[in-house]
Amino acid sequence: MRIGAHVDQVDPLTEAAARRADLVQFFLGDPQGWKAPQVAYAGGATALRDAAAAADIDLYVHAPYVINVATTNNRIRIPSRKLLGQHVQAAATIGAKALIVHGGHVLAGDDPAVGRDNWRKTFERMDCALPVLIENTAGGDHAMARRLDALARLWDALAGVGDADLGFCLDTCHFHAGGEDLLDVVDRVKAITGRVDLVHANDSKDAFDSGRDRHENFGRGQIDPDLITAVVAAAGAPVVCETPGGAAGQGADIAYLRGRHQGS
Repeated sequence: MRIGAHVDQVDPLTEAAARRADLVQFFLGDPQGWKAPQVAYAGGATALRDAAAAADIDLYVHAPYVINVATTNNRIRIPSRKLLGQHVQAAATIGAKALIVHGGHVLAGDDPAVGRDNWRKTFERMDCALPVLIENTAGGDHAMARRLDALARLWDALAGVGDADLGFCLDTCHFHAGGEDLLDVVDRVKAITGRVDLVHANDSKDAFDSGRDRHENFGRGQIDPDLITAVVAAAGAPVVCETPGGAAGQGADIAYLRGRHQGS
């Protein structure tokens, strides 16, 4: 099992070493901004790709939070499609395994079917140079991927879309805060998507079904660490810890998961 963390983008390989990580996830720019992606690593995309391969570190890129291709708001949806496509291409140049993007939402009063159709149009028009993983989200009554019934409708809408390698990223904090029981969530997700490509293993500061997206280190939040471990084991996918505490906090979480996995 490959386990790592979400780290700063300037020197992700040094960050990986500090956490004894097998993989790292990072942004290519401002997660709250609309500027085109940039590789901050010294030497650029080729240097990062070659150094990661030499160090046997897998790279994952998280798309900016502002992206929402589901919305009916043209001023958000159109630039979201453009920015998503730019990040797909940039992530491919560094040899990333996948790009992770949040499922997004529609406006109150809008038909969610329009949001699903907007997702389909996005993939029909985009050249997917690497797998794109849609991630479940914690909040919003009009979200495309907060609850599993909504995810099922989204996946049905995306069936057979273009030549995109479309996958799923399962976030434990988001499902907990979003109101989905973690006990058998991997089986229920796989019944919909047929796959779990990546796990974001995070504890939650907030209660079940709170709708709040605030991550915590294992054992310090509201989720039983055994549940997080069980999700990781059932998914059988690479794992990213998006937990606080820098190298020390994330390193402890990585060591915990690695120890539980090796002991199982």
